[in-house]
Amino acid sequence: MTEFKNTERELYFFRLRLSVLGVFVFICFGLLFARLLWLQGYKYKDYAALAEDNRVSIVPVVPNRGLIVDRNGVVLARNFSAYTLEITPSKIKGELDAAIDDLAILVDIQPKDRKRFKKQLEESKNFGSVPIRTRLTDEEVARFTAQRYRFDGVDIQARLFRQYPMGSVAAHVIGYIGRINQKEAKTIAEMEDAVNYSGTDYIGKEGIEKSYEGQLHGTTGYEEVEVTAGGRAIRTLARTPAVPGHNLILSVDIELQKIIEEAFGDRRGALVAIEPATGDILAYVSMPAYDPNLFVDGIDQQSWDELNNSLDRPLLNRPLSGSYPPGSTFKPFMALAALELGKRTPSQAISDPGHFWFGNHMFRDDKVGGHGSVDMYKSIVQSCNTYYYVLANDLGIDAIHDFMKPFGFGQLTGIDLEHEKRGVLPSTAWKRAAYRTREQQKWYAGETISVGIGQGYNAFTPLQMAHAVANLANNGVVMKPHLVKKVEHGVTRKQTLTVPTESYRINLKQENIDVIKKAMVGVAREGTSARAFANTGYVSAGKTGTAQAVAMKKNEKYDAKKVAERHRDHSLYTAFAPADNPRIAIGIIVENAGFGSATAAPIVRKALDYYLLGKRPEDDPKMMADKKDTLNKKPVVALNAAAAAAGALNAVSEIKRSPN
Repeated sequence: MTEFKNTERELYFFRLRLSVLGVFVFICFGLLFARLLWLQGYKYKDYAALAEDNRVSIVPVVPNRGLIVDRNGVVLARNFSAYTLEITPSKIKGELDAAIDDLAILVDIQPKDRKRFKKQLEESKNFGSVPIRTRLTDEEVARFTAQRYRFDGVDIQARLFRQYPMGSVAAHVIGYIGRINQKEAKTIAEMEDAVNYSGTDYIGKEGIEKSYEGQLHGTTGYEEVEVTAGGRAIRTLARTPAVPGHNLILSVDIELQKIIEEAFGDRRGALVAIEPATGDILAYVSMPAYDPNLFVDGIDQQSWDELNNSLDRPLLNRPLSGSYPPGSTFKPFMALAALELGKRTPSQAISDPGHFWFGNHMFRDDKVGGHGSVDMYKSIVQSCNTYYYVLANDLGIDAIHDFMKPFGFGQLTGIDLEHEKRGVLPSTAWKRAAYRTREQQKWYAGETISVGIGQGYNAFTPLQMAHAVANLANNGVVMKPHLVKKVEHGVTRKQTLTVPTESYRINLKQENIDVIKKAMVGVAREGTSARAFANTGYVSAGKTGTAQAVAMKKNEKYDAKKVAERHRDHSLYTAFAPADNPRIAIGIIVENAGFGSATAAPIVRKALDYYLLGKRPEDDPKMMADKKDTLNKKPVVALNAAAAAAGALNAVSEIKRSPN
């Protein structure tokens, strides 16, 4: 049976399928066209920007860090450029250690470089590249460049490095810079000018480098660089230059600083020299010191352990953070308080039998049998303890506190360094706040006696001692002590004073100040420091001091030879010169070195001789002989500041034991 096809039916379905396919194709092309309109029309600007970003890379240009110079223009911190071999771990194919081993064939990579790299890698996870070697030689650069194609994620960068040409001299003043760690990166990210640190790998860590980071850093510039799809730079399209950081002109005289540091030798301690009329810090010495260059590229573990674990604590900024009893250097201020508060007249005398009884406790004088009849002048020149035992009892602790506070004792000076320690200027209110139990909070009248000779709870920084004597020398006009004298604009070179005016004035009578200054001149002429200041060629005023490091047992006689070196007395001296028109005021402490007249005063003499006369130690044959003699002796070992402070707090009922 023959089957007939329904041609019309088949044609209908064919046309239907063709129509559906045509509609489908039309819809597809419509969608493509709509997408084209969307991309090329509405979203054109957005995608054009993305395309441009793929073609053009914005590269930050790190500014030159500002220079640091001393008051005479001697460079203390500068920059130099060098090549650095850097690794971006995320781009390394294969094992990182294997890549470093291959690199070591071309470039000298020491074990310490590997340790430092791994340490910085842990601290800098947010950064693209980490240096494995810095300061490459030209030969090393050439060798790596020839083999560059073998090392994805490894490149050579030209970087600016910080250098401290004076090494350890004034290290605690200048400080150092170091690579930004995670904590600092987080802090920077929260800053208003965080974008200004784009591309910056280093930041100030200590000293002036840290406290003036904002001025030293400068303003980051930018380059628009055309790059390939692989990220290789082709050419620079545009450039916004970086603005260099400001230069800092310090108040420090680096030659004076060097002479003082050499005079300290192996001894431990601190000295601060201030120009009374301006507050300029002329010398800021903390001994022992360290070389800040060790920290710039990241200090190696061995060097860090040596510095951090040393009993001599070279990393401790003693003038700022060390806390010591002032000893007899406190007496001129006690005498001035007596005059100002009407408790004594200059001629009023006491009879000194060599001790002072308070209740059933005897406070001994340094001189057996006493000093006889003692007026104010003699009490300072011969440093009579008994005079100040009686005076302290008459004044009372709160009157002493209130008088001493404006001079800066136990107060923050506001110096342009971070982490300044306040110290302790005791009072009844201070003790209530410092202790918990009522018995501990109670102030006992006998505690005031020790405060009167600069012992007891008294604990001040060397900076505060120098600041106080500078305020006295300046007749009560207080200038804020500062290390940066001027800030020089990085482009215009315009200089701006950091401390242009006085802070305040202490209300003092000039005739009373003159009485104290005359007595301090007597100290250097006929008193406890007369030997150290013989034949100076200028008139200086000063006061020796000997302060306990650790309290002795009741009625125990002090014998330095029988006491551990780190428990021996501290040697102190405060001075200003010329006496009639002071240009320099100094406070010094030499840890565990004994009498102030024997150790501290001769160092101050060298400082004054240079600053006032331009005379160096090598110009004096006698001083050179003394230096040679000193080198043949065993150096005195220092007591750290924490032990000193503890000794000060324990020395409540001490027996004074040495002339000072």
